[in-house]
Amino acid sequence: MKFDNTIQIQTPEGISFAMDLASPLMRFFACAVDNLAIIVIVSFLGQLFGLLELVAPDFGSAMLTIAVFLVYMGYSIILEWYWQGCTVGKRLFNLRVVDSHGLRLHFSQVFMRNLLRVIDTLPIFYMVGGLFSFFSPLSQRLGDMVGNTVVVHTPPRMKPDLAKLGGQKFNSFREYPHLVARLRQRISPKEAEIGLQAILRRDEFEDKACLVLFQRLADFYLDKSPFPEEAQIGLTNEQLVRNVVEILYN
Repeated sequence: MKFDNTIQIQTPEGISFAMDLASPLMRFFACAVDNLAIIVIVSFLGQLFGLLELVAPDFGSAMLTIAVFLVYMGYSIILEWYWQGCTVGKRLFNLRVVDSHGLRLHFSQVFMRNLLRVIDTLPIFYMVGGLFSFFSPLSQRLGDMVGNTVVVHTPPRMKPDLAKLGGQKFNSFREYPHLVARLRQRISPKEAEIGLQAILRRDEFEDKACLVLFQRLADFYLDKSPFPEEAQIGLTNEQLVRNVVEILYN
């Protein structure tokens, strides 16, 4: 069975890009780190509830069992939701859970993929999940299929040389710091990377395709954080995207 280690994602704005799928080995290492973190948390809880068991043995044991279950289920759910698809292990190995169609990751997806982890781990050592991943073209375990998610590898990127962007020295958007802050808050690293690559590779596109691409990007960024008309006077769509990228990376 041939394994394609990339996935082509098209956003609702019509922008396509490729992402590297996480290899089974990297996912195994990340899972091992997360399991170690869970063991540390459970060990701490065991000592904490051990004191309670001295006073009320049955109640203490029951509370410890519930706490262990909540940690096991809640660890990945909480971290993947608040860290945008990452856990401690995934961050260490530059992995991330994303929606398989390029949409924003929803809590229901995070919840479902981790809820079905109970089945994926059966009977031992993720055998069910491993079989699903082996036969899935996107290396999805059962939880990923139900949650409509994939795990991708996102290697750390060096800060780009903004001089290569060839943008104008004056950025009119910087006159509105509150809108700049909102833009940085609402644009994900993946969405910023799309704009950066569009600028760096603009000469590879035909003129018509280039105009359409920058129009879609400009509309997308302005929808995230609308800037007043006076800030856009004299700007082409490409210059507007350059302003946004310069703000996001500088």
